[in-house]
Formats: sequence, C-alpha cells, structure tokens
Amino acid sequence: MSTQPAMKKAKVKGETAPPPAAKPAAPPVRKSAAETIAEVAPELSGMLRLLTCGSVDDGKSTLIGRLLWDATDLYDDQRETLQRGKKVDGGNPDFSLLMDGLVAEREQGITIDIAWRYFDTAHRRFVVIDSPGHEQYTRNMASGASHADVAIMLIDARHGIKKQTRRHAAILDLVGVKRVILAVNKMDLAGWSEETFRAIEADFRTLSWKFGFWEAIAIPVAAVSGDNVAARSTKMPWYKGPTLLQHLEELPSRGTEATGPFRFPVQTVLRDVRNDFRALAGTVSSGSIRVGETITDALSRKSARVKRIATMDRDLEEAHQGQAVAIELDIDLDIARGAVISRADAKPIVARSLETRLVWLNETAYDPRGAYLLRTATDLIPVSSLEIRALLDLETLATSPASACNVNDIAIAHIALGRGAAVDTFADAPETGSFMLVDAITGASIAGGIVTDVSAEAQKAGENVFLLTRAILERGLCADIKDKPDAEPEIRRRANEVALILRAAGVAVEIESPPDYSI
Repeated sequence: MSTQPAMKKAKVKGETAPPPAAKPAAPPVRKSAAETIAEVAPELSGMLRLLTCGSVDDGKSTLIGRLLWDATDLYDDQRETLQRGKKVDGGNPDFSLLMDGLVAEREQGITIDIAWRYFDTAHRRFVVIDSPGHEQYTRNMASGASHADVAIMLIDARHGIKKQTRRHAAILDLVGVKRVILAVNKMDLAGWSEETFRAIEADFRTLSWKFGFWEAIAIPVAAVSGDNVAARSTKMPWYKGPTLLQHLEELPSRGTEATGPFRFPVQTVLRDVRNDFRALAGTVSSGSIRVGETITDALSRKSARVKRIATMDRDLEEAHQGQAVAIELDIDLDIARGAVISRADAKPIVARSLETRLVWLNETAYDPRGAYLLRTATDLIPVSSLEIRALLDLETLATSPASACNVNDIAIAHIALGRGAAVDTFADAPETGSFMLVDAITGASIAGGIVTDVSAEAQKAGENVFLLTRAILERGLCADIKDKPDAEPEIRRRANEVALILRAAGVAVEIESPPDYSI
C-alpha cells in the first residue's frame, strides 16, 4: 500500500510555505600539501628534500620514525605492527623500524644504505633522505646530500660534536647544502640540561660560521619520547625556539627559483625526419630561457635562436630551472650529448684545468699514476693529471699541504683535462660546477667534488703525454667522414672515445684543440 497522502495539506491563511529541503552539503575537498603551501606561502611551494646525517647510534632513524608517527597518517597496520613489536626506553615502540628497511639494518640497528621516505603533513610534503652514519658509508651520505635542500645533523647530547659531525658538515658545504639543523638528541639521557645544550649550541655556531651556512639552528630533542620533534617539550621550558617540525615547515626549497646564468646540459638530440623536427633535450640546470632568445654552444661557439620549447604535453614560452624540455633552434647546430647551452652574454668557460675541492670515496687511495675520468652532468672527459695539494683537518677545520689522499678525506686538488669542457665554478652554477671522478678502467666512483676556479689555458703537455691531433684522426679513424659537411660532431665524438680508451690503458692523453672549436 502506498504511504503517500491522498491529497496535499490545505494552506492556512497567513501561513508561509516551508522552505524546500536543503541539499546535503558536498564533502569538503581535501587540499594537497602543495596546494595549501601555494595559497598560504607561495615561496615555500614544492617538496622539501630533507637529509638526516650523524654518527652511528645518534638516533637518526628513530627521529624520523617519531616524526612520521606524530605528524603523518601512517597506515593502521603499520602502527599496530610497531605497537606489537619490541619496546624501547619508556615503553615506546621502536620507531627506527619505520626507516631501516634492509634486513642487515634491522639486525644490526644501524643504517647502511640511503633510505627514502615521502610523507605529507598538514602544510607540506617532505622527502626524507636518511643517510648512514658509520664512517665506512660516508660515500652514501655524500650521495644523499647532493639531493637535499636542508640537512638535519644529529648528535648525542652526552657526547657533543664529533669528528664525523665535522666531516658531514664539510660534505654538506661541498655539495651546496646551506641550511642546516643540529638536532641535539637524547636530551633525556643528559638530564634535560640547558647548560649541556648551550655548550653544544656554541660549538655548532662556530662550526657553521667556518663553513658559511646561510641558516643554522640547534634544537634540543628526545626522539624516542617525541620531545620537541612534532610537539613542544614540557621537560625543557628553558627552550623557546620552534619544534623540529615547525622549523621544517617554514624552510624554502633549494632551487625553486630560476637563479644564476642559463645553463642547459644536452642529454640527447631528438629527431623526427618526417616532421622536419630536430631538438636538444635535457633539463635546465640554472636560469631560464624564452622563445626568440639567442643561445650559444660553449664548445663550438656557434649561436642560434630558440624557435620552440616543447614538453611531453605542450609548448612553453619560457623554460625555467629544473624543467625537462626539448629546445628547437631556428638553424641546426653541430651539437651532441655533452654540450652545454647558454646565453651568448654569459657563457661557461671552456676549461682545460680546474681547481677543485673533493671528497675521496673509494677504498683505494689516490695514485698520481692512476687513470681517471671526469664526469659532469652529461659529459665524460679524460683527465690528463690529478694532483692533490691539501687536505682538510677535521679537528681544526684548517687545510694543510698534502700529496696523498685516502677514503673519506676531503682534499683540495688540481685537475688538468685532456680536452676542453664547458665548466662553471660551483658558486656560479652548481649543476655545471660539480663533478665525479671515475676510474677509467672499472668505472668505479673515485671522488665527488666541486669546481672552485677554472682556467681555459691547457697545461703544458709532459714528455709522457700523447697528443691526439686532428691530422692523426683524419688519416685513420676519421678518414671516412673528414670531408663531409656535418663531420665535426662525429670527429669530436670519436676523438673523445679514443682518448677515453687510451686513458683506460694508462696512457696520458691530450686532444688537440684548433682555434675555431674545441674537440
């Protein structure tokens, strides 16, 4: 039977009709962290890449695990697993298990490899790079630091700043991380002592001044109990600064603005013959470029105008630092992978010798007779000679003359290149001012460093250096292409391959550079 009334209720005089039933409100749209930041503080938009570093057992993994526990929406099963697992000081879960992913790490209670974790808070998205603290794994820490916007250096409040802390600070300076947080951990085991914290803070201030960090702050924390991690501690009323999370949410990302001169290391050349399309593909490492502006190839010194800037889904009028694009020119230049494109009025130097600072990463000590190659963003260049000139003393932070270098040493070195390469100083353009040294025979990573000064003058070739000339190439390896109009890039490529093979065989080699271009 129908439950509807047979007739509508009569309207009483003077009575107003009831308002129509309101539609149920739509559920609120949850904004992402990036959208929230873009509205509240546009200068902070983008992810913050966060490195944790410190000595063994200082509590890096526990600190980040506690941050994940307190400030993020962990899955219920993750919380239940930790709550059912072993307990640590004060009956708290072992938060380090949220970061230590390798079986060996869980068994030994240390971080061996770099662990990456992504998480959102109410205001921001973070990428955590948890690096190992043991001196044996310094190379992993250096690799992680090269990706970071800000670093958290952890120390044990009972022990203060150690030699490894100074080494990590030097590496952070080396790779350009200029915002550093000193998390003075295990304050509970130091009796929540303000005197202890202030003494460590003063040492850290001196350390920060020597390395020229832009922004450095010390925060007293107890990672296991969460004091001053995401919530303010009641045990340390004398500390009036921000919690760790508050400070992180206020920091800008490194490299979010198009700063420095325009640099575009070419990754590859894209061709589409049917559509008459040829473009240079890569990522803008610094600065910006617009359609219609003139660019120059540093090595060949040839120029052209930007005809088009293409991406996977649309064309752009302007490309900025950090964007991966394909740049089409109005005329075809003899450009291949390894070239660095710039504006004509701000070109990188075609360097033949470099003054550098580097960290030695290989277990094999420096050998002046060793065969090394220098790898930049997109190029691989034979090294004619590598000379260690000084080492950084991690106790005094002063440099002293030296001619030898071992694993984890931080050195000042002179590098002579076998041919010209487009290189900047790190201060001017970090991406094109940093490098890796690799073993010419095995390809193993030897050292990572930055360029402090460049010179276009080639070092005078020694008696035992083989000079690879254009005449030699044209008589032999390049005889089949020497007369072709587009032979130059292929001749340069073949010359470089020959030089790399000779260097791997232990032969010091120089590639002759004609005055009109650099091979």
